[in-house]
Amino acid sequence: MNKARKHILYLPKWYPHRYDPMPGLFIKRHALSVSEHVDISVIYVHADDHLDNDYETVQDLEEGLITIRVYFKKAKGIFGPIRNGFRYLKAQSKAFKLLLERSSMPDLIHVHVLTRNALYAYWHLIKNKIPYVITEHWTRYLPENNGFKGSFRKLITKEIVKKSSAVLPVTYNLANAMQNHSLKNDNYKIIPNVVDTERFISAIGKKENKKKRIIHISCFTDQQKNISGILHTLHDLSKNRTDFKMIFIGEGEDLEHMKELCSALQLDHIVEFKGLLEDDYLVQEVQKADLQVLFSNYENLPVVILEGFACGVPIISTDTGGIKEHIYDFNGSLVSIADSNAFKSKIEEFLDGRHTYNPDMIRVYAVKKFSNSAIGKALYEIYLKDIEE
Repeated sequence: MNKARKHILYLPKWYPHRYDPMPGLFIKRHALSVSEHVDISVIYVHADDHLDNDYETVQDLEEGLITIRVYFKKAKGIFGPIRNGFRYLKAQSKAFKLLLERSSMPDLIHVHVLTRNALYAYWHLIKNKIPYVITEHWTRYLPENNGFKGSFRKLITKEIVKKSSAVLPVTYNLANAMQNHSLKNDNYKIIPNVVDTERFISAIGKKENKKKRIIHISCFTDQQKNISGILHTLHDLSKNRTDFKMIFIGEGEDLEHMKELCSALQLDHIVEFKGLLEDDYLVQEVQKADLQVLFSNYENLPVVILEGFACGVPIISTDTGGIKEHIYDFNGSLVSIADSNAFKSKIEEFLDGRHTYNPDMIRVYAVKKFSNSAIGKALYEIYLKDIEE
């Protein structure tokens, strides 16, 4: 590592791992965005049911990021949660010792998603005087989710947030929700998710689709994403028109159920399930789209919306979480949660050409707000300020 550069340690709750390349990918993108300015290391701990030994450590250099993953054997039984908590902290300690063999002591720790992984940052603040900042992505603080529970968890989280040098939610909506739970800090700042706007670009020479191409990208959890609501809306639309093609991208716990519902609604002629797509395959599918839709019951600020913007693709979405903070007449439309009539009406307006969007303006907005350079610069300025203080 270059000792003239500051060293930032990332401690994420979610991160890509050997069983799934998708969780916390947006956290890795934050790290990559600022790696032009500072040296980044990542320590990620993951419970594993398949280990023969208690711990297994994997070290990598991924796109310039020193990445240490520690898998620990998941304990079961009545005392399993307590044992797993100790194993989690021990795994972090093992990884930190390995990190110091490869690099210098971190100048700052960046926690992504509370709470357990932040205890190690809190300990380093007390023992080694290393400051830490927190980025929060989790929807559990939102009233629609109501997932922030437990007296002990709340007490610990309040203390960790209070001692943080900065709290960096990805939306104002999430910041307000956290503060409504008495998670107080004098230095809340909004740093959105990041998009690789050099990869997600508008299609060159894009031809007009004979049938408008609509996409939905998600983790296929119907309770949150309300994919069944999308399918029922498509069923109503299909009674009078078939001038569109619906593409679902992703996989998850409710995927097979949604496929069954699609068939039951007799939508197989206008709906296609692509499964999980990554890298250029995902980019190409987004580029071909005319419209993206989201009918979620609760959200924060999904990266898929921003990736669509980078490709010049507008969004019709429910007004939930921080989505409305980035929706304007030129790039999207909002409807109330679970309002299927309004959702259907907005899609019809688009299909009929009664509401048009500006792909070039959508793309420019994405680059200005969510590009690697924009987010990387914002994070770098925060790191320098908090390290110097």
